[in-house]
Amino acid sequence: MLLLVHHGDAVGPEVDSQRPLSDAGRAGVERLASQAAARGAKPDVVWHSGKLRARQTADAIWRACNALAELSATRDLQPDDPPQWIRDRLRGETRSVALVGHFPHLPRLLALLVTGGEAGVDFPIHGCVALVTEDEGDAWREIWRIDR
Repeated sequence: MLLLVHHGDAVGPEVDSQRPLSDAGRAGVERLASQAAARGAKPDVVWHSGKLRARQTADAIWRACNALAELSATRDLQPDDPPQWIRDRLRGETRSVALVGHFPHLPRLLALLVTGGEAGVDFPIHGCVALVTEDEGDAWREIWRIDR
């Protein structure tokens, strides 16, 4: 299973330049993580972009879904990174992976995985989408999603 997760609501840069999760964002990611765990999300690895809001969201997913999973920042998940980079890293990946990232990267990645293009697929803001593949990552299909 591949779980694509948009980070929770963050404070604005005028409040804190590192943009941590807001109070509502922290509560929202706790609910999201709990709901994902209840739907069977149990990633072997949780990767995030390294930005504080993504790291805080990834930590909630990690704690709720599988605290024995690898948790780390990784490349290729920045807002403007080409989605092909992470798609190529996912090909042949045998572990269940959760990716915690940003817009516009996540909607573009979802579209690329399910349609082969980079547009026309809706992604829930501060939500997540679960995908599966039967061909080692060439084609993916959505199995469920959680809106905030």
